[in-house]
Amino acid sequence: MSSQPSALAVTTDFAAQVAAELTEAVRGIDQAQAEAFVEALDSAANVFTAGAGRSGLMGKALAMRLMHGGSAAHVVGETTTPGIGPGDLLVIASGSGETRTLVPMAEKARELGADVAVVTLKPDSTLAKLATLVVQLPGASKSRENDDYATIQPMGSLFEQTLLLFFDASVLRLMQRRGLDGNKMYGKHANLE
Repeated sequence: MSSQPSALAVTTDFAAQVAAELTEAVRGIDQAQAEAFVEALDSAANVFTAGAGRSGLMGKALAMRLMHGGSAAHVVGETTTPGIGPGDLLVIASGSGETRTLVPMAEKARELGADVAVVTLKPDSTLAKLATLVVQLPGASKSRENDDYATIQPMGSLFEQTLLLFFDASVLRLMQRRGLDGNKMYGKHANLE
C-alpha cells in the first residue's frame, strides 16, 4: 500500500485514503483466527476486555455490543467488574503486545483459570505468548520500528480502527450464530439517556 499524504488536498481525500487502508487491513485478517475468536466469545461464561488508550476504548465498544447481544461482558477496571475465573475470557487489545500494565492482567487471568485472547500486531509478543488465543491484525505500530506497513495515519490509528472493525464484525458473526438482529439487541440498549 502506498501512502502519499502530500498528494491529498482536502479532508475527504484523507478520509478516502483511510477507508482504503482499512479495506486492505481487514482483508489481511486470518479467517481461522477470527472464527476461533468468535467461538471463544460465544462459549465464555463472562467476557472481560482490557487495553490501554485508544485500544482500551475499542475494548469498551466490544464489551457494550456483547452486552447488547446477551453476553455477560465487563471492562477491566470499572467499579462493577466482577472477578475472573475458569470459563471466562479476557480479551486484551494491544498493538505492540508489550503494554506493561496488561502483562500482569494476562498472567493473573491465566493463574485464575481464565482464557486469554490477545488481539495484536505482534504474534510473538509477551502478551501473545501468555494467550490461549491470538488474533493478529495487519497494520503499523505506533513507533514504526521494524515496520514495513505503509499508512498515512499517525501512531496506532490504523490498528485501532482495524480493531474496532474486527470487533464489530465479530459481534455480527456472534449475532448470526445466536439468531439475533438489531431489533432484539436494542432491548438491552441504555434507556436512562
